Amino acid sequence: MPATPARPAEFTSVEDVTERFAAHGYIADRRLATTVFLLTRLDKPVLLEGPAGVGKTELAKTLAATTGRRLLRLQCYEGQDESRALYEWDYGKQLLYTQMLRDKIGELTAGAPDLVSAVRRIEEQDSVFFSDRFLAPRPLLEAVRGEEPSVLLIDEVDRADEALEAVLLECLAEYQVSVPEIGTYTAKTPPYIVLTSNNSRDLSAALKRRCLHLSLGYPDAERELEILRSKDTGLPEATARHLVEVVRGLRELRLRKNPSISETVDWARTLAVLGVEELGPEVLADTVNVVLKYERDLGRALDVLPRLVDPNRTLPEPGHHHDGHGHPHHHHHDDHDHDDRHHHDDRHEADGRALRTAMDRQGRHDKGYYGAPGPGPTRRTAPGAGQGARAFAAMARRRAV
Repeated sequence: MPATPARPAEFTSVEDVTERFAAHGYIADRRLATTVFLLTRLDKPVLLEGPAGVGKTELAKTLAATTGRRLLRLQCYEGQDESRALYEWDYGKQLLYTQMLRDKIGELTAGAPDLVSAVRRIEEQDSVFFSDRFLAPRPLLEAVRGEEPSVLLIDEVDRADEALEAVLLECLAEYQVSVPEIGTYTAKTPPYIVLTSNNSRDLSAALKRRCLHLSLGYPDAERELEILRSKDTGLPEATARHLVEVVRGLRELRLRKNPSISETVDWARTLAVLGVEELGPEVLADTVNVVLKYERDLGRALDVLPRLVDPNRTLPEPGHHHDGHGHPHHHHHDDHDHDDRHHHDDRHEADGRALRTAMDRQGRHDKGYYGAPGPGPTRRTAPGAGQGARAFAAMARRRAV
């Protein structure tokens, strides 16, 4: 029988965290490495907050890889209930056992002196249906009940409803999960717990109080270049350094979504595949869609890419791209049209932010639809205001003619 490979030793110092993370391609600064070290020594969860694509999820994966622990992931989403996070009952198996019990009902009640005694005998079998054999563990219970040490990643917790935050508190504070029908499970080996948030809404003070906290942002130029080196993108050193400066310039624009670190790596690999050794406005314009995913962001980037590549270059009028590569050209008749376009973009961006904020508002589904709790609609659509009324009026006019 082959020997089970030994699990890597726990971290011995902050420097050990930095070195072992770097060996797995994750470049951690001193502050981040210190937080990871404290996570493993204090047995406290860590909450990572920051924009998407700065390495929050990747940190949990790297932590599992460097410590040899099993990675369990709970991906949060709106409307998620505790049965998807903690556990649920295997109803199919319970139904099968119910059919078996029905076949044995005669044997169970045989010899019962009266009906009360017969019912009591049947009730004694209830505990059979709510036991470990019928329990289907989800990530939280699996992390607590499992025999193997684990890293529990609770990803994008800000997308979940506040009710789920309350469910998480017991696990975060005591590393235990309570199942009313059975009892309380407590972890023999506490899991390393990493929560991530993209700051789409504020998390409760109770949840934050139970966690170490670290805010991750975009790295400085040298660290981002070091990350590119660690990913072996194949891009020459000077070109990679130039690309990092271009990306940092894009992040200074008013974009709907800034380029993430992972997207910078993707862009570098794209340019390497194309054999690019020196950056130019044309090749960047051809490939900028790797890091920018919204049409308005692309338009703004195309206006400034020549300046980002060569700060001394004289730029054409905004909105006129004469690159000879078949890119869409947006010709504007005058400055007023150009200002209107940007005003519309800014208003659309503000509307988008307001819409996303409204989507995160709790209780927004509590009224306003059929079947919702409380009184129903108080106003009906006025007769004759719909498409049917307009069609009827048109038909009447045709008949009159």
